[in-house]
Amino acid sequence: RCAPPATVLLGPCCPGSRRRAAAARRGGCFCRWLGIAAAGGPEKPGCASPPLSRRQQELCKQKPELVPAIREGARLGLQECRSQFRHERWDCPLEIMMELLKFRLKLGHFESAFISAVTTAGLVHSVTRSCSAGNMTECSCDTNLRHGGSASEGWHWGGCSDDIHYGMSFSTNGASGKNSTKVTNANMYKVGIRAAKLMSVDCRCHGVSGSCAVKTCWKTMSSFEKIGRFLKDKYENSIQISDRLKKKLRRKEKSQRKIPIGKEDLLYVNKSPNYCVEDQKLGIPGTQGRECNRTSEGPEGCNLLCCGRGYNTHVVRHVERCECKFVWCCYVRCRRCETMTDVHTCK
Repeated sequence: RCAPPATVLLGPCCPGSRRRAAAARRGGCFCRWLGIAAAGGPEKPGCASPPLSRRQQELCKQKPELVPAIREGARLGLQECRSQFRHERWDCPLEIMMELLKFRLKLGHFESAFISAVTTAGLVHSVTRSCSAGNMTECSCDTNLRHGGSASEGWHWGGCSDDIHYGMSFSTNGASGKNSTKVTNANMYKVGIRAAKLMSVDCRCHGVSGSCAVKTCWKTMSSFEKIGRFLKDKYENSIQISDRLKKKLRRKEKSQRKIPIGKEDLLYVNKSPNYCVEDQKLGIPGTQGRECNRTSEGPEGCNLLCCGRGYNTHVVRHVERCECKFVWCCYVRCRRCETMTDVHTCK
């Protein structure tokens, strides 16, 4: 077991707020595994930590050069999860992510589906980028795209195209089975890999005076922000399946069972817990004290985020330097400006 960090951890995975101080202490091991220590220094990475499956942990031990890429992939997934859900009741808090990563084979709800998918995509993305950068001995650029192109259109393949096959082979968790939790777990990985396979084509021009007579093109993975949006869309349209599987997957709602389930649909079995109210047993912080937008009708609006409990309003005074001017020679003169802002927090 990891010893608790000396202070409340800060950073994208451990927000330093009072309501999550205990959660940060519990999540200290995972944060340090990501390289975010309490003192701010890097920690020695290992393989026996989430978000790796047992098969991936064995591969990690066999190939220790993978550890930096794995850690970066986990950080990418966590950061994107927090970004996509920052305005919602469930805002991807570290304490819940820790539990879902640890017990995702047993849990089968919305959030575990998204977390497994986004961490899988993060692993593929990070390992593939590491291959393209030449940091790995067993993989490099996509050799299939070093020749060919279209002479009539004035372009050819060149450069270093991202080869995601090695990242995909590592990120496949090998999950299979006929019960609902194993099926949904395998589905999460497949959707995550599908998201990581979103590719784009970049080109560079060659010619006299920038005429672009010939272009060299290569394939590159999409930004992880785009991958995150793709997965968030899958999350918002995810399908609940029956926990009693027969010959094939079935929707939970009997009235919708004639609608086919696509290979790229994100699946879940159990409904999510109530994220409105604090539940220490489940590690749910609740939405009390969360800042909300009084005028918004979206998920960040006070009506939805506060779960109908209402909100408190207090005035925050901001003091900052403004209207700065350079005075010869040689200093900057600024005015001191004050603004008053209404801040709304959930009751």
